[in-house]
Amino acid sequence: MTYKCKSVGIIGAGIQGTCIGLQLIKKGIPVTIFDKNDPGKMTSYGNAGHFSPYAVLQLNRPDVLYDVPKMLFSSYGPLALKWNYIPKMIPWIFRYLKSCNKKSMMHTAKYMHQILNLSMDAYEEIFQEIDVTNLVERKGIIYIWTKDNLKSRKLEIKVRDKLGIKQKLLTQDEILDLEPNLNRVFHEGILYEDAIHARDPYGITTKIFEQYIKRGGKFIKAKVKSLKQTNETETLIKTDTEEYRFEKSVIACGAFSKLLTDQLSEHIPLDTERGYHVHFKNMEHLIKRPVIFLDRGFGMTPMNQGLRAVGTVELGGLKNPPSKKRIDYIVRCAQELLPQLGKHEDEWLGFRPTLPDFLPVMGPSLKNKNIIYAFGHHHLGWTLGAITGKIISGIVTEEKTNLDLSPYSSSRFN
Repeated sequence: MTYKCKSVGIIGAGIQGTCIGLQLIKKGIPVTIFDKNDPGKMTSYGNAGHFSPYAVLQLNRPDVLYDVPKMLFSSYGPLALKWNYIPKMIPWIFRYLKSCNKKSMMHTAKYMHQILNLSMDAYEEIFQEIDVTNLVERKGIIYIWTKDNLKSRKLEIKVRDKLGIKQKLLTQDEILDLEPNLNRVFHEGILYEDAIHARDPYGITTKIFEQYIKRGGKFIKAKVKSLKQTNETETLIKTDTEEYRFEKSVIACGAFSKLLTDQLSEHIPLDTERGYHVHFKNMEHLIKRPVIFLDRGFGMTPMNQGLRAVGTVELGGLKNPPSKKRIDYIVRCAQELLPQLGKHEDEWLGFRPTLPDFLPVMGPSLKNKNIIYAFGHHHLGWTLGAITGKIISGIVTEEKTNLDLSPYSSSRFN
């Protein structure tokens, strides 16, 4: 007899929680999603909008580690640190340093590739169910760089070639043929021809959420205060005002997930990369596709709201106020690449949930098997939303899989 879960509560209504909810409701399982904010209004709202199945290499790389001190002490650089947050980050930093070697780099690349390679097929299934007119564009994504870090660029190209990822190296002139408005401040780049991007990430998340509701899913707008497993067949979610019981529960609230996993006595080293964006209104016509300037750690995406400039990594936790210097940095980078840009609007800060080995956590809690984890997707939360939905729905319903899910288990930190 096939096992069927009786009910599921999901904490988090971003792209992860929404996609998980949709996959579970399609299997006929009653699902309720909880969030104190409207669906898709947090990090899923403000991201760069890139679907990036090629992005297998992360920041746990020896070549990146060498540049970290220089970046931290530069006011015009892609990495920043809120110094008042250093004491809280020390455990994360130690784990990061431990994972910053070639072996760990390749381990992360291998198991990011395993799920990234399936990410777009998972989205295409969802796109068959919702109307994405004027929400998705299929024009590829361009990465550009200067001559300053060519060794790192060669490493990235080599690893992606080894994994069979399609990439097209372009000269400066070839890039300018595609994007003639760019300033000649870069050396060369790569075009990922098959990549696509969102014209409105919030609009897409909303469409997926509407499909989830249409199929019978429920949503409760409330702050979850606690979560626990009460017995072998029941979990208990407590909000500010009510208690809700489900057979299984899923933690999919991004950088805020640690507040709940700590309650479960599972101390996962989840922290947050603070990312920023601004819009240049009515300037989206200046480029046809996303352009990412690797040396600067920022990118620009043509969106319905305008030209979105997004990026930087700021280590500073959830409570520090936004940094005006980070906004100024993004604006300066955008104007360096497109001098025709004028005044910016819509300054925004979001929180990327990041683990020191740059792999997400997907799987059951070690001590509470009916509580499932789905967080820690760092820069790739948007890309991995749909495939995470499929993976987690399979874990909840105890389906067999050909994927090796052990590298994503929280057991690697315990």
